[in-house]
Amino acid sequence: MKDITSIIKQADHDILVKMVINSFRNILFHYGQWYAQVEHQLGMEKAMEIESKVWDKSFANQLNRLSKTFGFEIKNNVPSIFETMPKESLVNLLEKLGINWLANDGIWFQAVEKEFGMNDAKRCNDTCWSRYSPFEAQRIKELLQLSNNCGIAGLKKALLFRMYAMINKQSIEDIDENTIIFSMNECRVQNARKRKKLDDYPCKSGGLVEYPSFARTIDSKITTECIGCPPDDHPREWYCAWKFTLIT
Repeated sequence: MKDITSIIKQADHDILVKMVINSFRNILFHYGQWYAQVEHQLGMEKAMEIESKVWDKSFANQLNRLSKTFGFEIKNNVPSIFETMPKESLVNLLEKLGINWLANDGIWFQAVEKEFGMNDAKRCNDTCWSRYSPFEAQRIKELLQLSNNCGIAGLKKALLFRMYAMINKQSIEDIDENTIIFSMNECRVQNARKRKKLDDYPCKSGGLVEYPSFARTIDSKITTECIGCPPDDHPREWYCAWKFTLIT
């Protein structure tokens, strides 16, 4: 019987490359499945707490092995290239990552829509946002070291560090110390549809999941009201607008 490793070593170069790509894919998928099952069994709050601990160890472990294979140095637990990269380049990289994130979202949506129709695609989309939005909020809280009672001031900061903030144009209006109105003035998705002379994408059902769950994760006492979101009529200045209020 041949050793399995020797069989792989004799495989075609193209097959080996595809196996490498699939290995990255499998790691990402397995990581996501672990999170999904911990959330299912223990709840979202505990899953996010555990994921935060897992990520630090998992990323460091994988980065260490990859650095030895590809020959790059690690400094402060990140590839050293990031330590010397100019701020403008880092901002540009964040923008490109934001676009990739949004494109990935769209590819998933269109794939489901093509096979099962708009209704199922929107159901999947809205459920996805119910998981992703609080996850993103929690990661931002950790990044900015926001307290659980950071209020409207904390929410204003957090909204500026979302993936959206790098690729859309948005604004925040202070109503009073406990209330703000957040507006999405330009949206890549809606702008693209506008260029194609299509109607606005009716994203309100997703927004009604996304924004309240994001705000509650930042501070559980913040409530969310939709001022307008497609398919609602809206002024030219914004596509959607949301009112956040801290209940005191």
